[in-house]
Amino acid sequence: MELQTYLFFDGNCEEALEFYQRSIGAEVTVMMRYKDSPDQSSGPIPDEWQNKIMHANITIGNSQFMASDGQCDHNLDHLGFHGFSLSLNVKDRAEAERLFKSLSAGGKISMPFQKTFWSSGFGTLTDRYGVSWMVMSDIES
Repeated sequence: MELQTYLFFDGNCEEALEFYQRSIGAEVTVMMRYKDSPDQSSGPIPDEWQNKIMHANITIGNSQFMASDGQCDHNLDHLGFHGFSLSLNVKDRAEAERLFKSLSAGGKISMPFQKTFWSSGFGTLTDRYGVSWMVMSDIES
């Protein structure tokens, strides 16, 4: 069994993925646009959504998540990111702090990056796309 996160970006998925590639070294391993769907049976895709992302797979380190621009109708109650955080863990404090600063660019820091009793460096933020992150490094011996 495997559990993976699937994020719906409501129209700015490609921009968000480019940000994650630049800021934390994410790798987009799969990207399919609505216009490339082999199954058009769900109805016509509006012209403005033809180049939007229908599905993407993203790898960060040993983990992955999936992403999409969401549905074309914009009437979904589930869009928006609430009640969870992606947790990014690295061994080195300096690397964790670099990733934290990079992810927080244009976003909002809720807990500044600092030493805690469980981590040599920990901070929380919401990035410019509304995704909540916890960034931490291993505790130093």
